[in-house]
Amino acid sequence: MVGRQNSIEIIRHLVSFDTTSAKSNLDLIDFVHDYLSHWGLASQLVHNEEGTKANLYCTIGPDIDGGIVLSGHTDVVPVTGQDWHTDPFVLEEQGGKLFGRGTTDMKSFLGCALAIVPDLVEQPLKRPIHLAFSYDEEVGCLGVHGLIDHISNNEAKPAAVLVGEPTSMKVVNSHKGLQAYRTTITGREAHSSAPQLGANAILAAGRLISALYDLSIKLRDQTDPSKRFDPPYATLNVGEIHGGQAVNIIPKHCSFDWEMRTLPGQDAATFLESFEQFAQEEILPGLQETADDAAIKTEAVARIVPLQADQGSPAESLALLLAQQNATLAVSYGTEAGLFQAAEIPTIVCGPGDIAQAHQPNEFIEIAQVKACDEFMQRLAEYAVRETGL
Repeated sequence: MVGRQNSIEIIRHLVSFDTTSAKSNLDLIDFVHDYLSHWGLASQLVHNEEGTKANLYCTIGPDIDGGIVLSGHTDVVPVTGQDWHTDPFVLEEQGGKLFGRGTTDMKSFLGCALAIVPDLVEQPLKRPIHLAFSYDEEVGCLGVHGLIDHISNNEAKPAAVLVGEPTSMKVVNSHKGLQAYRTTITGREAHSSAPQLGANAILAAGRLISALYDLSIKLRDQTDPSKRFDPPYATLNVGEIHGGQAVNIIPKHCSFDWEMRTLPGQDAATFLESFEQFAQEEILPGLQETADDAAIKTEAVARIVPLQADQGSPAESLALLLAQQNATLAVSYGTEAGLFQAAEIPTIVCGPGDIAQAHQPNEFIEIAQVKACDEFMQRLAEYAVRETGL
């Protein structure tokens, strides 16, 4: 790609790369690297251990403290099994909307950030603008850790991070945390006609899932006093379950994946301890009556740090100015923002698109949202030329 491209043209390129989390994102990263190189910019890549994926970090303007980070992830969720009416990796424009996987979550933000690069390069910026593109956000914000370490180890420290997850260009200063777990039950096989000789792992899993349901009901009583979240309490979900071989075999193994979405300030460890105590004291002894080696194990598989409201922070004040908003929101979905905040960088979330379209078949973003993000980026460019401090 040579020369200036508008945001929709760049989004078209970005959507064409199948960056489903299970696959590599290197083709997209190479594309972005080449694009930035065309404008005389150097990119720093932070790879995963296998070298199959990479984060990208690029600084535009002076290499000094006080920069503004535009952060987004490059991976998308799978399209397998979804009823798409178009090719999900070919951008389609219909009725004022752009259809394609990642249009909302969140390649349109990346496209808008890249489209403003020529303007940033050509102007005498008083503060740097940093691009921070990560991998594996959709599977637990795995890739951004290396990116944050890279930013923290740089001499030039940013003053604010703007994470461009879809918020309909509203400013979000708080979101829930997420803890995902896998519980595995090991029992004993037997013929289904002699259940007294076996230890049924699926039945044990059912009782454990029932306990999680009971816990989810109790969590509704611990509401957020501010009532900013919808729903205003922590939630539980069991998303996958696997076990058994045949209807006439007592199943030896069963596992299920579940998650908690907690309010900022809630200690998920307390809820996990209660669940594990129930498993070890109420369920495991029954399994061990016929299977000495029976076991119940719960392991963490993903974690998203909550974003705490930090009213009046440099990031919040800047985002409100650029988005031309006068109020902030809280949301129940998670982003990488909490991790940046945990690294002591003021962070907010603001990006184009409606989160309701994310992860859906026929995912789309309204072109009006892309234009609103373009205007946000243009105001950011003007701000970076004019202002030296947040």
